[in-house]
Amino acid sequence: MKASNSIESTLLSFKKGIGDFTQKMPEFASRYNAFTEACFEEGALTQRQKQLIALGISLHAQDEYCIIYHTKGCLDQGCSEQEILEAVGVTAAFGGRATMSQGVTLVQECIQELNRLEH
Repeated sequence: MKASNSIESTLLSFKKGIGDFTQKMPEFASRYNAFTEACFEEGALTQRQKQLIALGISLHAQDEYCIIYHTKGCLDQGCSEQEILEAVGVTAAFGGRATMSQGVTLVQECIQELNRLEH
């Protein structure tokens, strides 16, 4: 599968890296994946809310792969651009300029490119 843009390319690279790691460390990867899947299951918080939280944490941690992955997760869960940008704003209140710079660049680029893939 060939990527049509930089965001999709990054997601494919991440997916390949996870696959390679899983082949080398199957037991660890299996347990880690089970843990993270359980964390994102519907509960008192919706999957949508959990993706917004994960995006905020990713922004604060300055983890570009997770920023892209969880921006996609937010979109996949039906979050609007306004909801995503409000999550950026709340995170920026704690993370300052570094969070804001990722929010006004990478997150918005993700929204634009991923929305184009859907249409």
